[in-house]
Amino acid sequence: MRRATPRRRVTATLAGLLLVVAAIVAFSGSAAATSSGAPARGALDCNGWSKIQQTAKPSGACTDVRGFTGVKNPNNWDARFYDNGHYIGHDEPDLTFLSHKPGSGNDVTWSETLPHDPIAVPTVGTPGSDVTHWFELSIAPWFSMALCNERSYPLNPCAPNSDSNAPTDSFTGAGSSFLEVQFYPPGYAPFFDSISCDNTHWCASLHINDLECTFNFDSCNPQCEEPTNFAFIQKNGVPTGPPAPQDANLATDTPNSQTLLMNPGDKLRVHIFDAPAPGGGHALEVQIDDLTTHQTGFMQASAHNGYKATRIVDCSGVAFNYEPEYNTAQKQNIVPWAALQTDISTEYEIGHFTPCSSLSDPATDGLLGFTAGDPFWLTCNGPYENESDSASDNPEGFGGDAFCYPQGDTHSTLYPPGTYNGGSVPPNQVTGCLDFLTGGDIDFDGTSYWADWPTGVNPTNKTPGSFLQSAPATGKNGQGYEQSFFQTDVALSEETCAESEDTSGCTLPPNGPGNFYPYFSTLGHGPSCQILFGNVSGGFLVNDYGKEAQYGTDLRDEIGYDEFEGPVMPNVCTGTPAGQ
Repeated sequence: MRRATPRRRVTATLAGLLLVVAAIVAFSGSAAATSSGAPARGALDCNGWSKIQQTAKPSGACTDVRGFTGVKNPNNWDARFYDNGHYIGHDEPDLTFLSHKPGSGNDVTWSETLPHDPIAVPTVGTPGSDVTHWFELSIAPWFSMALCNERSYPLNPCAPNSDSNAPTDSFTGAGSSFLEVQFYPPGYAPFFDSISCDNTHWCASLHINDLECTFNFDSCNPQCEEPTNFAFIQKNGVPTGPPAPQDANLATDTPNSQTLLMNPGDKLRVHIFDAPAPGGGHALEVQIDDLTTHQTGFMQASAHNGYKATRIVDCSGVAFNYEPEYNTAQKQNIVPWAALQTDISTEYEIGHFTPCSSLSDPATDGLLGFTAGDPFWLTCNGPYENESDSASDNPEGFGGDAFCYPQGDTHSTLYPPGTYNGGSVPPNQVTGCLDFLTGGDIDFDGTSYWADWPTGVNPTNKTPGSFLQSAPATGKNGQGYEQSFFQTDVALSEETCAESEDTSGCTLPPNGPGNFYPYFSTLGHGPSCQILFGNVSGGFLVNDYGKEAQYGTDLRDEIGYDEFEGPVMPNVCTGTPAGQ
């Protein structure tokens, strides 16, 4: 294993932290239950490992957590974060935008066109040339923003919309939460324990993760390490169920008639900003205008809507108006506990689907608690599975690629006919596994790591078309961001990287049978520039930035954990495409 590197520690708040730690220890022996005696359900831990609560969504797309080189404790070793002893990292290729302009960190507008899938349903036959849909490639493309929260790591006071919150080189700074405006592809419902709202529409959410840990993760509350506030983007702005970690239930993750459903090919405008909140003050708001259907949906992360911050000492909730953390989007303005070093970015959460020919090893009663009794399987069989998947040293360990469901599954145990948004869950389009029980597809043999990604704007008979995104704009005048850079945290999930003292085992693509890693491209430049993602290269107006080389080098020695990061460059949509 690699050599530990000492890090400077902050001791000014040691007495206060000791009190917090003592309270956590006292609380950790307790257990919550409903009046019927069944375990409580909620979102106190996005990763599903709270000991006092069954998770409200076992397939949650959580914010990946960084590590600290030279720090070893129950929550951090090998510069990787562990939740109740479980590695929970996953893969998040990202394009971050930077600006010194006032408002660039708290008011951003994105324009995008949702992609189309192939007409044919997904196939499971020949990895690298199967029919592939978006739900197999990315479970949640998202836009990000850093939010202000003194009850989240590192538990320091935070003044909203202020660059004074930025962390120092030792990653202190103000308490921070991570906003992800997530989009969910069609094809693999129900959303509660799968990916999709239905088989034909995209839907979206206002999703916020906090981290209940003290500095350097010396002490985390094991009952609520990464709490989640969640609500769908709704046409009436009213959550389908309680958004707060303490209160979330099945309704929270079940779309209803007011959920904004969007068609493939729809053109969207997504505005993320600080807005007046009911009862006074301000709160973060997301508004999506579907310019094709002329429908609008919105959601506000406000106390009025049921959003709550979490107290580290006892996991209880405090009604809370989340607000943007920073005024500008400068390089130092990041969420100090997140693996991605970002404030304003577009990202694709990958490594969460493996197609299967058949399934084996049905889950036992104990594991069925994750899915509220909805049957699932643990083991994927078929051409995507290496022989080594059954080996004792496979990094995915027990549970393999679970949660797994067969083609045609309508999840009727969870949602009897007529109870899912007034109907039945549409049947799953392919037999497959969601790679959540072990954090992600950390043996890199699923669809995300084969060259089954979009090769252009339009779908082929086998691969989907790409998202089309314009570079973000900020403020009322629609000003652009001056700079951008590419990054990915895939190295945190690479076993060869963890064992590599000199980062030689930290590779792109990661070590898997597909030998592929998706990348960003641009089409055109200036006002007409569009950002694509997948496997788009070549052509007169396309710049692929060196494909996977765009993610740069491993920055372990600079930032204290394994993270690929490319150089800061001019905004990708202000330069001239290759060949011009």
